[in-house]
Formats: sequence, C-alpha cells, structure tokens
Amino acid sequence: MSHVAVFPGSFDPMTNAHLDVARRAASLFDRLVIGVLNNPKKRPLFDIEQRVAMIRDSVAEFSANVEVQAFDGLTVAFARTNGAGFIVRGLRAVSDFEAELQMAHTNRKLEPAVDTAFLMSALEFGYLSSTLAKEVAQFGGDVSNMVPSPVAAALSRRTTEAR
Repeated sequence: MSHVAVFPGSFDPMTNAHLDVARRAASLFDRLVIGVLNNPKKRPLFDIEQRVAMIRDSVAEFSANVEVQAFDGLTVAFARTNGAGFIVRGLRAVSDFEAELQMAHTNRKLEPAVDTAFLMSALEFGYLSSTLAKEVAQFGGDVSNMVPSPVAAALSRRTTEAR
C-alpha cells in the first residue's frame, strides 16, 4: 500500500523548521507533496512561483520522493487530487496545538479518508516562524541559521532591493 502525504503551508518563506518537518515526513511516507498555498488572505513577500522554486532548491538534497506544487483552495481537495491519505502538520509548541487540532478535525469532517499526522519541530527550531525570519532579514540580521540557503539568498536580495 502506497502512503502519500501532503505538507501544506504558505511557506513565505520556508524556514529550517519547515525543512526539518519535510525531511522527516519524506522518510515516513512513500511520496510527500509540499503544497504551497496561494492564500488570498495573506500578502506574501514572495510570489507563489518564487516560493515553489525556493522550496524545490531547498529540498533538492532529499527530494527523491518529494514534489513541490502550488495550490489554492481546500487542503483536503489538494490531498485528494494527489491521492494523499495524510496531511502533515508541524507543531512548534503547545500553543500551536489548539488551532491545528481544530483544523485537523475540520479536514477529517470534510474528507474522512484523509488523516492528519503531526510532527513536532526539532527543539532548535521551536521558536522559529516565517514572520520572525522575515523581520530579522528586513532589519539586516543574519538568517542563515533560520532558513535554507536558497531562502537566505532570496531574502538578502529582497531586503537589499528594499533599502
């Protein structure tokens, strides 16, 4: 039986916490599809094509069973389209759990054949968010420990352009 999972997010940008969850999920599932959400509620720093490209570059070292796709709409619909029985979600802290649990229950109600697998962020990334990485970069800080190198380069270019 093939086990396929989707790992959805806006990934604006992907952080090392996201990368850690993706790497571990890729080792747990036969196929992992990283879904880059085009969310009309958010104003991303990077457009959808840039985010997809940065993630592809970031997962290149372990991408034998990993795909990266842009999507919009419901995550369960994206999962169905990709034949996935699982949605992977990363948890940094207990504070993430309540919202993620509500989302998991909603997804299960919408699509009973799709379950959610939670992976805890590695301890060293428990503080990390895309928002934090963007803020550090915007103020000229070093983000090399926060984001994969393709993302760090893109953030550097973007913040240099803004100055």
